[in-house]
Amino acid sequence: MNQNKLIIGSEEWVSLPDLNIPAIKVRVDSGAKTSALHAVNIQPFQRNNENWVTFDVYPLQHNGKKMIRCQAFVVDKRVVKSSTGNRENRYIIKTPLRIGDQTWDIEISLTNRDSMGYRMLFGREAMIGRMLVDPESSFLLGHMSDDEISNKYQGDVTYKNGLNIGLLASNPDLYSNRRIIEAGQQRGHKIEFYNIRQCYMKLDAQTPEIHYRGGKMLNDLDAVIPRIKPSMTFYGCTLTRQFESQSVFCLNKAAAIRQARDKIFSLQLLLKNGIEIPTTGFANSPLDTNDLIKMVGGAPMIIKLLEGTQGKGVVLAETRKAGESVINAFKSLNANILVQEFIKEADGKDLRLFVIDGKVVAAIQRTAPPGEFRANVHLGGVASVIKPTAEEKKIAIKASKALGLDVAGVDIIRSSKGPLLLEVNSSPGLEGIETATGLDIAEMMIKAIEKKLRWQPIKAD
Repeated sequence: MNQNKLIIGSEEWVSLPDLNIPAIKVRVDSGAKTSALHAVNIQPFQRNNENWVTFDVYPLQHNGKKMIRCQAFVVDKRVVKSSTGNRENRYIIKTPLRIGDQTWDIEISLTNRDSMGYRMLFGREAMIGRMLVDPESSFLLGHMSDDEISNKYQGDVTYKNGLNIGLLASNPDLYSNRRIIEAGQQRGHKIEFYNIRQCYMKLDAQTPEIHYRGGKMLNDLDAVIPRIKPSMTFYGCTLTRQFESQSVFCLNKAAAIRQARDKIFSLQLLLKNGIEIPTTGFANSPLDTNDLIKMVGGAPMIIKLLEGTQGKGVVLAETRKAGESVINAFKSLNANILVQEFIKEADGKDLRLFVIDGKVVAAIQRTAPPGEFRANVHLGGVASVIKPTAEEKKIAIKASKALGLDVAGVDIIRSSKGPLLLEVNSSPGLEGIETATGLDIAEMMIKAIEKKLRWQPIKAD
């Protein structure tokens, strides 16, 4: 009964001829119902009163230069639960798949799989009645060498005048950093990762220099993208400021990054520019604990250590007594304390609006996991696409301009008083928002650099 079925391994090479994808390595997963394809810049459109989508596929893992622009008829749009437990509303397309010497139509969901090990997941619906899986084997239908893969794809995009871009950060393996490098390469630029700790500079009126480990000179960079973690703010901003002084364009200047990192100063600037925030109290080991609590309307309240990041050092005090206990505990650290009114009606949700060059390019709603009040993806929060209101967009743009940021992640909470600004992040992560929206935010950042430098591509011969 099974003799006519194709036997495949746990990973295989397939092609999607109607999408012009000649070779893509798939993870064979009989536990997944629907197949999934890595896609970004997913945009719906109408053709003959039918629903279609255009999207970009980077079919080769860790290769940001090979990109295929695709379009396909939409057969459905449904909620799909990922392997991480997140639910996502995805477009479903139907397209021919070729594996070995066989071809048939399969349904594929479109989603950002950049954080996954494979650009395509091959689910059981596509296999039923046609194949058997040997999970101990791989590439039973043939492996492909790097040369064979290259021959199936057109050459890399190269330009005579591609920009020389440096990414200043601390971890080259982070999703955001990998995506930015891929996007820069795909746009035809030379982009390299530079660890902030391993950069050093020569301060001199005549011959200022910036060096990287081993003595490599970085003076010839056209632009840098600072992605500075909080613990490296002082040195990272000093380094960024040195690039600025040597006429290298920085996508976020040092002064803007420092303003955004100073939570109180940034709130003061935002208020000065007429942007509403939750009522906030600030003190250094206060003696008048009760008055500080009264200042923000009493319990429940949020209490933060000023130096905290990504949700650390943040406590929800549901009663006045609990608030007093937390504040007194923080006082023993001789710490700066921020107390803020708790917006109960937000119901554990907030918005992240991503701003690039004065424009909101994407927005998501983050929902806190059960038992948690902070809608933070680092704490297990779930991200979903949302359409922000005109007022929310206005606040995000106004906030990024007030702080002088070219790129910003603006966090907003919806209250009974209207939208309130929580925080502005100068190095916003890309994974949550790219995964939820399917948009190529990294490419938008590279395009912002091109626009600032008035770069026009000249193709290589």
